[in-house]
Amino acid sequence: MRRSSSPSRECPFCQVIAGESAADLVLREDGILAILDHRPLVEGHCLVCPTDHVETMLELPDGRVGPLFVAVRRVASAMRDALGAHGALVLVNNRVSQSVPHLHIHVVPRRFKDGLFARPFFWARRRYPASERSAEIAGKLREALASPGSNRHPDSEPDPD
Repeated sequence: MRRSSSPSRECPFCQVIAGESAADLVLREDGILAILDHRPLVEGHCLVCPTDHVETMLELPDGRVGPLFVAVRRVASAMRDALGAHGALVLVNNRVSQSVPHLHIHVVPRRFKDGLFARPFFWARRRYPASERSAEIAGKLREALASPGSNRHPDSEPDPD
């Protein structure tokens, strides 16, 4: 089992985190990064990962699980607010089907009757037609995440009493 907080030179996520590779940034905060998947199932498909190099969910330290999934929840909520999604598919691969050995959680915007599960299991993934389109989607998500009072963890809200 590999647990490492050291960046891996070969890891595409570590390269993005270090600023050595470009990606459409959605969220970066306290040890967490969210970017658009460059080959999404649907527009807005995000990848949320820890900034420490951890290969699978099983190796993520207990204290990092909660903050990572709070970020996943916030990204899913931003998809509703920014993209009109009705819900989200949240998916984690651990080794099997994990294309990059750096923990990343897929957050895919869903709409009722979108037909996603009517497709073959190996869903067709396509690149964005232009970098301007992916930048526009990422910008909408960042804006929704930054909106006062929206998408915040309950502990970050002021107590109403």
